[in-house]
Amino acid sequence: MLKKLFKLIGIFILLAAIAYGVLYYLYNEPVPTGESGPEADALAYRMFDALNYKNFNNTKILEWSFRGNHTYKWDREKQIVVVGYDDVVVNLDLITPHSSTATINNEPASYEKTQELIEKAQSYFNNDSFWLVAPFKTFDRGTERYLVNLEDGSEALLVTYTQGGDTPGDSYLWIIEPSGRPKSFKLWTKIIPIGGVVASWEDWIETESGVFLPTQHKLGPFSISMGDVKGTH
Repeated sequence: MLKKLFKLIGIFILLAAIAYGVLYYLYNEPVPTGESGPEADALAYRMFDALNYKNFNNTKILEWSFRGNHTYKWDREKQIVVVGYDDVVVNLDLITPHSSTATINNEPASYEKTQELIEKAQSYFNNDSFWLVAPFKTFDRGTERYLVNLEDGSEALLVTYTQGGDTPGDSYLWIIEPSGRPKSFKLWTKIIPIGGVVASWEDWIETESGVFLPTQHKLGPFSISMGDVKGTH
């Protein structure tokens, strides 16, 4: 019985490896090359203008959720984020993370557990906030911007993060509409083994603070809802 089970597992692993190889061959793309300099920066600034970046700078509180699993209330002035998931709430201090606090079922977590929850909340926030505000992070420290000429004659913006976050070295190719608003980006990240996967940026809303933010993404067959997105002064 065990011999038969191990044989079936081996066949499953082999089929999975073959399927991955086929997908990699069909869909994997190398990171495109482009030119850095004023023209690349100008395209990034055009995207900023289309999304009311000045109003983003004046947005004090951002609220959203990620696929209905994680909730966030980010006080950008105090740099404190209330991160909620399952029965856990972490008051995450982005300036001094070790001073953050955590509760489980409304009860304070132990010191050891709190450190674990802080690390997890920080990782969730780094990922989930990127899907909300990535367009405004194109000039973050350690970023490199390149103007890429596409086959259809249009221009796209390649942004590479050389430092910061959980996975430095990731690259994103922004496909930008004539209005300047992002339509989608292609990803080259450590977490996704196939390069050039497309994720849409859609269902934009203008928040109370006047900045435009997305409420929905599509990544292959998956939908990523950002929940009830709010931005207030």
